[in-house]
Amino acid sequence: MDMQNDLRMIVTLLGLLCFIGICVWAYGKRSRNRFDDIAQQVIADDDSPSSGRHS
Repeated sequence: MDMQNDLRMIVTLLGLLCFIGICVWAYGKRSRNRFDDIAQQVIADDDSPSSGRHS
């Protein structure tokens, strides 16, 4: 049973490290600037009609 608990602990730690790595990547300065640019492009390129009906 001790081996099973060790394996669970290792998998949990690996999952935590992956989560922290993704957060650092997503909220890092380089990525944040790139994501902000992409978000602004989506807003600037929005030329589709919202409902199709004109009042």
